Amino acid sequence: MKTLQLIARFIAAIIMLQTLYFKFTAQPESVYIFSTLGIEPFGRIGSGIAELIASILLLIPRTSWIGAILGIGVMAGAIASHLTILGIEVQNDGGQLFGMALITFLCCAFVLFFERMKVQNFISTIFVKWVS
Repeated sequence: MKTLQLIARFIAAIIMLQTLYFKFTAQPESVYIFSTLGIEPFGRIGSGIAELIASILLLIPRTSWIGAILGIGVMAGAIASHLTILGIEVQNDGGQLFGMALITFLCCAFVLFFERMKVQNFISTIFVKWVS
């Protein structure tokens, strides 16, 4: 199971890292997406930074659960944008961006499921410190 988790972490990180070029260099496709959403350029750059942080955290075993949570959040936003405003297919991409968002979301969810004890321990620690 550790091997599957490692594969899921790498797939999610690679997909998110691959999109950074398009976001950070203001490629026309990326500008179109975030202009359509009404959040260009801050949404494009902000989501790129969030994806970069999520990718780095996913690649570090100790922090992979944090990266998975962040990745789920960013991909939930991407999926919701596709389903409500952008549509499944954006600029004749055949739904590729939507598909990559789904794959990334599922990989992060898989990682988070298997790292749930770390999340529970973190929450318990915070709760104990807060109550004390």
